[in-house]
Amino acid sequence: MNQILLDRFPFRLGTTSYIIPDDILPNVRFLAEKVRDVELVLFDVDTFCNIPTTEQIAELNAITARHDLSFTVHLPLDLKFSGEMEKMDESILKAKRVIKSCLPLSPRAFVLHLDSHAIPMEPSEAETATWIRNCVRSLHQLLPCLPDPALLAVENLESYPPSLNHAVLDQVPVSECIDVGHLWLQGINAPDYLAERIERTRVIHLHGIGTRDHQSLALMPYTQVKAVIDQLITLNYRGVVTLEVFSEGDFVRSQEVLGKIA
Repeated sequence: MNQILLDRFPFRLGTTSYIIPDDILPNVRFLAEKVRDVELVLFDVDTFCNIPTTEQIAELNAITARHDLSFTVHLPLDLKFSGEMEKMDESILKAKRVIKSCLPLSPRAFVLHLDSHAIPMEPSEAETATWIRNCVRSLHQLLPCLPDPALLAVENLESYPPSLNHAVLDQVPVSECIDVGHLWLQGINAPDYLAERIERTRVIHLHGIGTRDHQSLALMPYTQVKAVIDQLITLNYRGVVTLEVFSEGDFVRSQEVLGKIA
């Protein structure tokens, strides 16, 4: 991402820690002069854990000291903040471990998914009430780990209406991560949604939709992408915009689309 493109927008333009087929540190080194922010996509499952060690945190901080670079942290995808109490408590403990490990990076946000598997697209009133209550409980237990509750950013998913997130956010002083690709999948007008929710938003995820989501922006109509970027400029959004793709090809092609807008 050339300097002109990075300087063109009021927001911090970034991408994920899985652009080249390697671990987090090589990716951050590769991206250090190409972006303003790297989303550290973290996993902690039986067969794989990439939560940074103390030594890796030190190296990541050394890289930021040499570059205009920041981090956002995406908490593991298997966290369940609603449903069975045992699973909720396990997820809270795992989330706390990740937050504690990554706080020395001074991340701009910890992005998380609420439990999408525990709620259908059209839930009943009882299902909605239970899901919201459990999510609120879980988030409140995470807040003491953070110097600022707004560092926790709840992401909208394509599998249930964003309004359910809003009902949770009405009760917990956390922030929002707006995933524009997920809005597109649901047929929601992204510029209008951004105008309504931008004040509480710390991170925006941007990606195209092809055979799946999280692909190049070049797969989307140019006017649709431009409308989102133009709205962010109009709103003077100064948070993070993450090109949430996972290959060098998709990253480069997405850059090219933004280069036309810039």
